[in-house]
Amino acid sequence: MFDRVLVANRGEIAVRVIRALHELGIEAVAVYSTADADALHVRIADHAVRVGPPPAAESYLRIPSIVAAAVTTRCDAVHPGYGFLAENPAFVEACVDNDLVFVGPPAEVMRTMGDKVAARHAMSAAGVPVVPGTDGPTSVEAARAAADDIGYPILLKASAGGGGKGMRLVEAPDELEDAYGAAAAEAQAAFGDSTLYVEKVVDPARHVEIQVLADGRGGVLTLGERECSIQRRHQKLIEETPSPALDPTLREAMEAAAQRACVATGYVNAGTLEFLLGPDGRFSFIELNARLQVEHPVTELCTGIDLVRAQLAVAAGEPLEVTGRAERRGHAIEIRLNAEDPTRDFLPAPGLVSRFRPPLGPGVRVDTFVESGTRVSPYYDSLLAKIVVWAEDRPAAIARAERALDETVVEGVPTTRDAALAVLRSDEFRSGEYSTSTLAELGMVAA
Repeated sequence: MFDRVLVANRGEIAVRVIRALHELGIEAVAVYSTADADALHVRIADHAVRVGPPPAAESYLRIPSIVAAAVTTRCDAVHPGYGFLAENPAFVEACVDNDLVFVGPPAEVMRTMGDKVAARHAMSAAGVPVVPGTDGPTSVEAARAAADDIGYPILLKASAGGGGKGMRLVEAPDELEDAYGAAAAEAQAAFGDSTLYVEKVVDPARHVEIQVLADGRGGVLTLGERECSIQRRHQKLIEETPSPALDPTLREAMEAAAQRACVATGYVNAGTLEFLLGPDGRFSFIELNARLQVEHPVTELCTGIDLVRAQLAVAAGEPLEVTGRAERRGHAIEIRLNAEDPTRDFLPAPGLVSRFRPPLGPGVRVDTFVESGTRVSPYYDSLLAKIVVWAEDRPAAIARAERALDETVVEGVPTTRDAALAVLRSDEFRSGEYSTSTLAELGMVAA
């Protein structure tokens, strides 16, 4: 195992990774921008290196600065967390070139899976179903031909994209040209690549993902699914496992598809295969996230497997202790608490958190970097905390999640707390009969 690891991130995920390192007896090196000089992840790390001013492009996204911080502090490895450089193959290569172990998949696998068109090809070759659409970079004319063939509505999606960037819904032919131009421009700004492709819209659809661990020696462990359909602007708000939409047969089919995908692509370390599940019970591959996911705690609570520890072990060359299907127990729900204003279409709302009181009690886990007096920066993601609960069954987990949110106090900035409570108390969520359209149907976001 490693002696010292640099955590190339900030916020709650940096805190979470640093804690795992300390539990393993590994020294943690934090990096920070000037906006984060007093942040929790900086204070709990063994060493900390300032890497630039507040804008992420000048600090957390600067590969030379991050690599230099790891080299000068004599780190053995780099853990990227999620976001920022976590899925950047050039960062992986820079780490390797400087004798640093990257805690994640190899650059070539990341490059293939980061290109959504290449990923579709790879999944099709592995026998994993994909959403109907185009199989390569798509011009406006080709997009129109594809839409005429598979039928409207369609999604225009960035080949290099993720997180809803470079994505536009097109419901009719006369919308296509403007939507294409807007999506291409957004993709170019976000990813430096304006390439788009087309996917058929599955509606109503559920967003279900499979967590995997692969050790690079042929060993693959699937850790069940996460239901991620409660979303706004293609960003998740509430996740749970197991999914109320899956029966044992469908669950096994999806896990088997994820296992085939890992073997076929030579995947290594932790990853998540995301699928759309249609009302007919058919599932189709969307993308592979070659990193840890924000919602990984629900999987940890139901499997008892610490995914960060598992990532570090695989990166250190250790084989998986167990392969196949991980055992799991009970039901877990995660609520993302964001500094956003639900009354203004979930617009980010940075500012000073004057008071923060997280929930406590049995079966409650809170991953956060926030304390009373924390200033939420406008430069970064709006996530304040992840409130995660576990109980023996789904009704008990919902009741515990409600109780935890009722106890949560955040003053100084608007948050998604009340919106999440409204979802948990809705008939749609309680019944388990919900989809990616549910927040719009509840009138909480624009349709």
